[in-house]
Amino acid sequence: MKASKVAYKPVALALGAGAGLLAGTLFKQVWKLAGHEDDAPDAMDEERQWREILLAAAIQGAIFALVKAAVERSGAVAVRRLSGTWPA
Repeated sequence: MKASKVAYKPVALALGAGAGLLAGTLFKQVWKLAGHEDDAPDAMDEERQWREILLAAAIQGAIFALVKAAVERSGAVAVRRLSGTWPA
């Protein structure tokens, strides 16, 4: 395993944690705008319909995937600019 790859692991972990926090905050804001509610439905909330629960899960998954990809790619590009090598 290359030294640059090993050195990038802690950076990737920190970026992933930050991406998760950012995505969670973004999802809450999007849900408030789309659903006019403070909280998204939980899968175990028996008062919510399947449609609403699955829609919330799909939106949340899309936001998390988009933010994660953007943060990971930005981190890799920054490492390449600093070190001259791609971290993967």
